[in-house]
Amino acid sequence: MTVLTRTDQVERFRGLIARRLGLQFEDARLGWLGDVLQRQLERAHQTDDNYLDWLELEAMGTELGTLAEELTVPETYFFRNIDQFRALQEQVLPDRLRARAGQRCLRILSAGCASGEEAYSIAMALHGRLPDPAWTLSIQAVDVNPVVLDKARRARYTTWSLRETPAALQDRWFRLEGRELAVDEDIRNAVVFEQRNIHLHDAGFWRPGLFDVVFCRNVLMYFTPQNAQAAVARIAQSLAPGGVLFLGHAETLRGLSQDFQLRHTHGTFYYQRKDTTEPTLPDHEPVAVRPIGAARAAAAVAAVDSGDSWVEAIAKAAERIRTLTAAPAAAPAYAAAPPNPAWHLGQALELFRQERFVDALDLVQALPAESANDPDALLLHAVLLVHSGQLAQAEDACHRLLAVDGLNAGAHYVLALCREGAGDRAGAVDRDQAAIYLDPAFAMPRLHLGLLARRAGDNNAMRRELTQALALLKQEDAPRLLLFGGGFDRQALVALCNAEIRAAAGEP
Repeated sequence: MTVLTRTDQVERFRGLIARRLGLQFEDARLGWLGDVLQRQLERAHQTDDNYLDWLELEAMGTELGTLAEELTVPETYFFRNIDQFRALQEQVLPDRLRARAGQRCLRILSAGCASGEEAYSIAMALHGRLPDPAWTLSIQAVDVNPVVLDKARRARYTTWSLRETPAALQDRWFRLEGRELAVDEDIRNAVVFEQRNIHLHDAGFWRPGLFDVVFCRNVLMYFTPQNAQAAVARIAQSLAPGGVLFLGHAETLRGLSQDFQLRHTHGTFYYQRKDTTEPTLPDHEPVAVRPIGAARAAAAVAAVDSGDSWVEAIAKAAERIRTLTAAPAAAPAYAAAPPNPAWHLGQALELFRQERFVDALDLVQALPAESANDPDALLLHAVLLVHSGQLAQAEDACHRLLAVDGLNAGAHYVLALCREGAGDRAGAVDRDQAAIYLDPAFAMPRLHLGLLARRAGDNNAMRRELTQALALLKQEDAPRLLLFGGGFDRQALVALCNAEIRAAAGEP
């Protein structure tokens, strides 16, 4: 049975995903979410209303687990980010052994364990390292998806899952069974797997001071900011004072918690719970959906209706986002990733996608000197400087980019923003026109030209440019919208164009 999903049902589906799983998806991914919903309806042989009603009421089970697998697509393998396991062995373990000398018990949690590689890596890293047989080591591994948990319990993997595992550890802890590699029985017995959604509060599980170490890697990045903050609060409460939290390589706690101190050792970063504070959980479950859709559209229209220039509207959007996500003033400064012999922008782009502009700017500014001639690094740097209101520095970055790539349309568009911010309307128009000449499908310089015309009182030019921008926005590449949209998503920018066109025609 094939059932076509409606837009309102896709919106409901997105809301259910946020409430039940804590996951966030922007307007630009609504089409993809519609495809996921369509597949689920066809598999379950249900109409969208019946399926969504079922999803609303289902206890934690197979359907939510299947959805989590569809929506997150985790990549995992043994000893991923191996420096963290070295830090666990050589720095964290001795500290926790001293702290737990009276109890002689260590407890470790692998949250979002997927198919088990992380949890088994922890067991291998710590095997034989306890002081004497009187000590016990408990490793719990939880995930929302029962299918991957079954694979974890089976403990058989392909060689691809061991691609970062040192040869000595492969020889010691794995044996060949047919085409698969089976995990040693001692390691299997060291880990207990359980289906659990860390998005949900459970006082019986998140007991105060229970864990010494929590691995929660590449999980929070999928959550709404509110749900990520609530999950970190639960983790902090469940960690003993001085306990340790390992996050994914591109994740930070900035804006999420003040209960931790940043630590750096063995070429990696991790977080240690402060001894002097007692973490507290939020007194209510967080609202699961961050400002999107209509809220952002209203914010974009209001910013321009207030008489602000577009660059001022971008600055206000960035300030609004910082207010929602930034850590209080007492938070430790964001630390850049450890030096990389070949720099890459993946971490900075992920922070940008999460609207953590200050963190992304810190990361880009910490890149090695060799990145000074990298067009992608220069363009991202310029955009981030605009978000932070540093227009003169952004303009300098654009000129350096154009010295490397004189045909870069994005650089010309960012220069148009800088010229507007400097009060040079003619210069802004020239730069927007250069961007359009170089890339006729680029929506943002058209939108900017329309707003410049509006401020100049030229309604005919404004309608012409915004009408073209509106057509281009509907087809614009999502990553480029993210980079150049000024903190507003596709729906907000479309709403802005429509509102200004209606206003020019004298319509309400």
